[in-house]
Amino acid sequence: MASATVFRKDYIPPTHWVDSVYLEFDLHPQQTHVHSTLMIRPNEDRINNDLVLNGRDLDLIRIAIDGRELDRSEYTILPTGDIVLRGITENIKLEIENVINPQANSSLMGLYLSNGNFMTQCEAEGFRRITYYPDRPDVSAKFTVRINAPKSVCPVLLSNGNLIEEGELDGNWHYTCWEDPFPKPSYLFALVAGNLKCREEKFQLKNGKKALLQIWVEPRNLDKTEFALESLKRAIAWDEERFGLELDLERFMIVATDDFTMGAMENKGLNIFNSRCVLATPQVATDRDFARIESVIGHEYFHNWTGDRVTCRDWFQLTLKEGLTVFREQEFAADMLGDSTARAVKRIEDVRYLRDRQFPEDAGPMAHPIRPESYEEINNFYTTTVYEKGAEVIRMLQTLLGKDGFKRGLDLYIREHDGSCATCEDFLNAMAEANMRNLNQFKRWYSQAGTPHVRVRTHWDAQSATYAVTLTQFCPPSPGQDKKEPFFIPFDIALFNSKGTPIALQLQEETTAKGTSRVLELTDEEHTWVFVGVKEQPIPSLARNFSAPIIVDYNYTPEELVFLSQCDNDAFNRAQAMEELSLLCINEMVADFERGTRMVINPHYRNAFESMLTDKSVSPAFKAIALTLPSETRIAESQPMINPIAIRAAIRSLREQLGRQFSHVIMRVFDDNAPNPVYSPSAAEAGKRAMRAFCFELLLAGGNAKSLLRARQIFETSKNLTERLDALRIIVNSASPTKFTLLEAAEAEWRKEPLLINKWFTLQATATVPMDECPIVDVVQNLIERYPGYNVHNPNNVYSLVLAFCQNNLAEFHRPDGAGYKLWVEQVLKLDRINPQVSSRLARCLDNWRRYTPECSKLMFSALKYVYSQPNLSSDLKEVVGKALNNATH
Repeated sequence: MASATVFRKDYIPPTHWVDSVYLEFDLHPQQTHVHSTLMIRPNEDRINNDLVLNGRDLDLIRIAIDGRELDRSEYTILPTGDIVLRGITENIKLEIENVINPQANSSLMGLYLSNGNFMTQCEAEGFRRITYYPDRPDVSAKFTVRINAPKSVCPVLLSNGNLIEEGELDGNWHYTCWEDPFPKPSYLFALVAGNLKCREEKFQLKNGKKALLQIWVEPRNLDKTEFALESLKRAIAWDEERFGLELDLERFMIVATDDFTMGAMENKGLNIFNSRCVLATPQVATDRDFARIESVIGHEYFHNWTGDRVTCRDWFQLTLKEGLTVFREQEFAADMLGDSTARAVKRIEDVRYLRDRQFPEDAGPMAHPIRPESYEEINNFYTTTVYEKGAEVIRMLQTLLGKDGFKRGLDLYIREHDGSCATCEDFLNAMAEANMRNLNQFKRWYSQAGTPHVRVRTHWDAQSATYAVTLTQFCPPSPGQDKKEPFFIPFDIALFNSKGTPIALQLQEETTAKGTSRVLELTDEEHTWVFVGVKEQPIPSLARNFSAPIIVDYNYTPEELVFLSQCDNDAFNRAQAMEELSLLCINEMVADFERGTRMVINPHYRNAFESMLTDKSVSPAFKAIALTLPSETRIAESQPMINPIAIRAAIRSLREQLGRQFSHVIMRVFDDNAPNPVYSPSAAEAGKRAMRAFCFELLLAGGNAKSLLRARQIFETSKNLTERLDALRIIVNSASPTKFTLLEAAEAEWRKEPLLINKWFTLQATATVPMDECPIVDVVQNLIERYPGYNVHNPNNVYSLVLAFCQNNLAEFHRPDGAGYKLWVEQVLKLDRINPQVSSRLARCLDNWRRYTPECSKLMFSALKYVYSQPNLSSDLKEVVGKALNNATH
């Protein structure tokens, strides 16, 4: 059944509050009995006396008010499954009994089974699949939970808060009772039961108290939890030190499961994680996995205050907790790296992800502000806009207010809203009040969609030694928003003289120079700043460290980009200059391919590449990320019309030419970056491995036969997955028949480890070279249909194989014969009947269908139309496909 559109402007406070909840579960795979007791209190400011209890796919047994069981005529069951109790004007004790079927719950929302273990996922609207309840984030209550289960099947029984009682029951059953001392909305409820083991440690907090930290996993995974526990300890200590926020529970638990639609969930005191975000050893996790685990564990722990103690009034405010917490996670991860170069690499990675994933979203049919004004299905708005762009908006506040000012604002926000729900305005008002700043215009970042463009014009006057910088902002139309008001944009700038020395900056109205970089505050559509004392034509460094989520339009000459790639003291912009040069080169080669002429390397890019490759003053990690070519998605976004085949051909030719022309230098750099034999996921060691992988890729592309043998040797002998996976990926993307032998060897070794077999799927799904004349789309189809280890009910399998192919293998997915779109149609419709959230995520791969070549666009449009015409689509899928078809803006 299609969902009606929900509008932010229609928000109405709840008619009733819930003061306390007592839940009792009798766990059974097909028939779990749930008994809830709610202490209900009418809202004095209510608009009516109707109490709405949300429910989905529940078998109702009984309802009682103050001990009296209600007759069927005394309540209304709506077509949605919700129950309405009318005329509730006084405090009541409401008791409800219902039955649910966790085993049949393939949506993984509510209570479900994962490898025989009971798990929950309640955000955003999963609690209504457990029992009847006012399932909205502005209703908070204190929860007490009793769990009864067979001891042989479920020796471990967990829920939120503190364990207050446990004991034995008849029939070899047992129970635990948990009490959460803090009120919480229903989306933060969690229950876990099954055969689990834990790694635990008592951790001393800054206040002198000790908290029990536990990581719960299936027994086979216990040896993979040490890094997760250490990451949790670092996160707790960091939040105490940076923001003065302490752990408020006697114990904090993390549970890992293979079956999870999202990355992780911040349930109060009982976080539930996708196993790929918890489990790590050098043999099953790469350098990137280790970094992601630390970040995600930090993210979910930081929600304890920014999300749990202070939550959202409604789901339109989602970025209030997610944008803020992504920012906190990014700051934590950067602080853990310590070294300024490593911090810069992390910043570059974060922005590249934003540009690859969020910028296309801002330019497509699903474009929305970080706080949407409406939705049909809230699950579709757990997006890179709400999360990652939301984090950039928070970062701009820190840029404008300074670290101390930002902390003052956060302190005030938490002090005023602790234990309650809040809105984005509440957060901004606290920031403004604590710093005596007017942030009214800044609020437009919350209400306007799209990526602003800032055009930069400059003029140097030799006679007056002045340099004028004019910034003009424009934001393209997006669905429902044809015209945008000017944003408040912090624009960080520096100027360099011809020797590469930064120039002291003094504005016309100032009496002295103030440093060598300046954050200009662009609030008008256009504004000009004039710097004085500029004695020669400078080269500007613009939007340094990506000071705002914008697109900068400035016509750098290739010579200026080469200069910045060598001299800019802002590491982000130094790498940015390299990326701009590589985009210039690749786009020229794309044009050559489309004209049928020989593809040649732009000489300016070639010079910058050689300079960076041989520069011994920069770290291997920075060198690797600065030299890595832009993703195909990033290249596609830089072109007026996307031709995936031409992009792939240009990248392949560029790598081949670089590998041939610089083979001796590349080999020397490879040898110079041998990592320590004892594995460490540190930034320094990870940087060396990244540099060697980059060198390997170019050497093999350039036809270096020795590199193929070396790659095979590393795959067969290395003791860490990072090196092994890089070696195997490079071989798989070559024409060497060795790939088949090594893929078979990897499968035989990895088949029993889900973390590894998912990487095996992705290696093949993202391969850029056909497998023995077999198109990659056929490889993916064969794995779906014939490989026994692939499970369409497991989101990680789907993401690693199908989504990886459709999202990250542009040339193969957008084949001229339409085979990729046929696969997409089949999988989107199949998944929609199993897990609509996974289906709608896959559906997003055709968002920007209008931007492709006419041949591709026509086939994509037909695929979208076919899916939309099918009966009984979920609201998740129907919204995404419907908006794609209605996209007339781009």
